[in-house]
Amino acid sequence: MLKNLLMFLALTISLNVSAAQKVNGAGATFPYPIYSKWFSEYQKINKDVEFNYQSIGSGGGIKQVLAQTVDFGATDAPMTDEELKSAKTPIRHIPTVLGAVVVAYNVNGIQAGLHLDGEVLAKIFLGEITKWNDAAIAKLNPKAKLPVTDILVVRRSDGSGTTAVFTEYLAAVSADFKSKVGAGKNVNWPAGIGAKGNEGVSAMVSQTDGAIGYTELAYAINTQLKTVSMKNAKGEFIVPSVASITAAASSVKKFDGDLRMSIINADAKGAYPISSFTYILLPENAASAPVKAVRAFLGWALKDGQKFASELHYAPLPKKMSESLLKSLK
Repeated sequence: MLKNLLMFLALTISLNVSAAQKVNGAGATFPYPIYSKWFSEYQKINKDVEFNYQSIGSGGGIKQVLAQTVDFGATDAPMTDEELKSAKTPIRHIPTVLGAVVVAYNVNGIQAGLHLDGEVLAKIFLGEITKWNDAAIAKLNPKAKLPVTDILVVRRSDGSGTTAVFTEYLAAVSADFKSKVGAGKNVNWPAGIGAKGNEGVSAMVSQTDGAIGYTELAYAINTQLKTVSMKNAKGEFIVPSVASITAAASSVKKFDGDLRMSIINADAKGAYPISSFTYILLPENAASAPVKAVRAFLGWALKDGQKFASELHYAPLPKKMSESLLKSLK
């Protein structure tokens, strides 16, 4: 009798586990901290779905969603028209939150609060400014005692939406950077060493005296890195924060339709200039059970999930945008 009961319970548990809809996704490392939180919170209220998300970079996410090896992708850099045309099924961009690509540094002798503008930052990443006491850096930081330390540039080694956002900014503010390097998920960097993922860049900067790199705000805070106050389009030096990302989002005037958009160097007071949306790439295959599960998840993430954004150092979507997206997902 006991043996039969145990077999029945084991079978019941097995059936319950197998009944959960498995959903596979891959892509951006930029939003991974909040996506991980969302998946955990959502599964508390919906035990019928199980998410597996591989944080491999935006480039990898786009490749996998085009190859149909995942149920959804994730990217900070919107897919190009050419990429969308090559898709076997229509793919929709769903903005989820906003974040900041911050310039993080680790230099003995330089405390928090370093100021840089786009031109000087571009010259650093072009390998043209190689010492921390360079006159161009000193001019922006007249009260700082800058060491003679060599600058070590740390950048991404993988296909990256974070790189796309960062290089879009540098190309927008520096004609020299635009002509020599350009913008994109993969670029030919003339200087520095590569690291994989936002976590890799953050770790390398934190471990190396003289290092400077770009990473997402949440990673910089979690690694306790010092970040640069960047000069924005209004001429203000702005600390990256939820408030300054939200200020950049105030420049948005479009809330439905094709939401592939940029808020780089937004002309808004208090705006952090390297802010960006991040997107879920949703195949428009309504008959697919995993895609239906992703749509249901997004219905929660765009409403109840937004409350987790600020505590994880992301900015929630503008209310008009989230409301429009929720209507379109029904």
